This record gives sequence, C-alpha cells and structure tokens, in this order.
Amino acid sequence: MAAATLGIYVQVPFCASKCSFCNFSSRVEPVGLFDRYTTQLVRELKAWAGSFAARGIPPETLHLPVDSLYVGGGTPTLLGETRLASLNCSLQECLGWTDDVEFTFETTPGSATEALLQALGRLGVNRLSIGAQTFDDQELRAVGRLHSVEDSLALVRQAREAGFQNVSLDLIAGLPYQTRETFRRSLEIAVSLRPEHVSLYLFEIDEKSRLGREVMQHGERYHAAAVPGEEFMADAYEAGCAFLAREGYRQYEISNFALPGFESRHNRKYWELAPYVGLGAGAHSFDGVRRWSNHVSVQDYLAKLDSDRDPIDDLRTLTSTEQVEEFFFLGLRQVEGIDLGVARTRWGADCLRPWESHLSRLVDEHWLIRDGDHIRLARHAYLVSNEIFQEFVKVLS
Repeated sequence: MAAATLGIYVQVPFCASKCSFCNFSSRVEPVGLFDRYTTQLVRELKAWAGSFAARGIPPETLHLPVDSLYVGGGTPTLLGETRLASLNCSLQECLGWTDDVEFTFETTPGSATEALLQALGRLGVNRLSIGAQTFDDQELRAVGRLHSVEDSLALVRQAREAGFQNVSLDLIAGLPYQTRETFRRSLEIAVSLRPEHVSLYLFEIDEKSRLGREVMQHGERYHAAAVPGEEFMADAYEAGCAFLAREGYRQYEISNFALPGFESRHNRKYWELAPYVGLGAGAHSFDGVRRWSNHVSVQDYLAKLDSDRDPIDDLRTLTSTEQVEEFFFLGLRQVEGIDLGVARTRWGADCLRPWESHLSRLVDEHWLIRDGDHIRLARHAYLVSNEIFQEFVKVLS
C-alpha cells in the first residue's frame, strides 16, 4: 500500500467579472482587498496546527508529505506575482513537500501575462488548468466571459513558451447558442493545442447561477432561451467522449480525460477519499473521518482571522456509514470504479452488508458492472450518474 500523502487546496475567490453560468462562491472585489486576503491566508496556514487541535482535528494530518497543491478560484492570477510568491514561501515553510509535487494553478485566458507565467514556473507551478470553456466567441460573450478565442490560443502558446509541459483545458457543453457544429469545432481546436488533460463539463442548470435560475424560470435574461436542451447536452457529451478517445485521451473520470500519465493527482484525492486541507474563504477539507469548511463570505473569513479565531464554519465527523456512502458515490465517478476489498479493509468485514442487495439490483438493471469485488458504472450510466449515486444515500435513510 502506498504511503499516505496530503493534498492542499488554496481558494482565491476573486474574479474580474462574474460569468452568468458560474455557481461557485467567487466574486468581484476591489484590488485593495487582495493584500489583506493574502496576509490572512498566511495567518490561517501558520495557525493550522493549533486550530485543528482546538477543534478536535488531529493535526498529525499536517505532517503528511504534500504531493499535490492546487491553487484555484476564482481567478488566482489576480493576486499577482508578489502576493503569490509570499504565499508560496509560507506554504513551503509550513509543510513538507514531496520532490515530485503536482502544483496546479488555475488561470483564465487574458488574465496572465507572459511574465506572470514565467514567475509561476519559478515558484514551482508545473501544471496549468485553463478555463477556456469554449472556442466560440459568440458563446463566450453570451455568458459574460471577458476573454476571446484568440486569448485562449495565446495563453496556451505562452504557457508552452514558458516551459509548461502539463496543461489542462476546461470545456463546457450546453452553453447558450452552442450547436453541434460549434461544439465539435471547440473540441477540434482544443485537441489541436494538444493539452495533456481535458475536462468536459455539462452546463449545470441550478439556482446557484444567474443563468441557471433564469433557465429554471423559463426566462430570457442572460440568453437563457438560447441554452440547448438536455438531448443536445447528452449527445454532445457522448460525442465529446468518443472524439477525445479517438485523439488518445483516456477517460478516467466522468468529466475528465488525459493523455497517459497526466491524470490529475489532486482531483483523484477527492474521489479516493484521500486527505486534503483547504486554505481560504469557502475552502473545504477532509482528513479521512472529518469534513470541514471555512466561511464562504470573504468578509466573514477575514473577520474571524482578524479576531484571532479560526475561519471554520462547519465541521462534521462522518459516521462509518456515511464514509461508506462516500466511498460509493465518489469512487464510482472514476471509470475504473471501486474495489470492495478496500472498503472491507478500511471499515470492517461487515461494512458492505447493508448495500449488498442494492448493489445486486443495480447490477441486474445494468447500471453497474461487477466482476468479483470490482464494481464500476456502466458506460451508459454516466449521464445519469448523479441519480445513481443518490441511490446509495437512500439505502439506510
């Protein structure tokens, strides 16, 4: 069994503008807040051991070697080189990093200069995650993106020139005005850039975004009437999976594809119930037994640290039943599926008994494929995976 390692996530919840489809907690804030936020990130980091102990979280988790660091948002590049360098220095001082740490940095086309990309390389960043979303200018404008297709192309080119050999591109199926032709064209352009990793997401219609709410209310603001229907999204997803496979990208999770050896180490921690600790407003953490999260509001986060209190807003210790539920609905997101033997080793020989008949039914209905202790989602189940995952939560409810 591999030695335990730790993932670190740093949340930078600032954007130059708020996209209409965004359902994250990022927001537009004045530049003057960036210095204060960076200072308090460092303050939170340095107080982790004491804060965890006071909350009943074993601080030993922090002694694990860090093999993945992910700086996301928002648009982290807005912090600029000086603030990022200060934060990076503190992370290296407070935590033990492995020699082969995967250091991912999210960026948006148009937000990073060549000089900043070079600076990120000097800081140790070795993986860029670029929020291209689409390679169609009309679709970009419709959802309020500030960048253009040319900005995306330029960013990838500049990233290569700066020495980055691990680049991931995000694409979304289901944006306003998107057609089968424009979606196919976005895929073709993305693959022509030969990124090592591609994330393909379906536009989420929910109340957490302005566009999602408008679609749910059958309104017309934010180009809601131009959002394609569910049949389009299903077809686009299937076409995208097939296209990426033909181009050499192996699907290893419902929404993620990679060239061999370039799967996201950090994201796999989420699906495999490995420990990770989040830093910043709205950041989430998990130590294998407990889940906790910081205040989402930047102002509340800062106020807590200003008054020498930790910024944790919610802390839950998961029961063994809840842990097994998560083992199913997170682990089954991976194309390779899960090994029930791992669950028995972790939670005891009888831990799966409540789910056995449920598993058998899903196998009989052809939603799951079982080979001994190995279980995975059937290929046609990917598009309804959330409904299937909910079934595992209902078993003992």
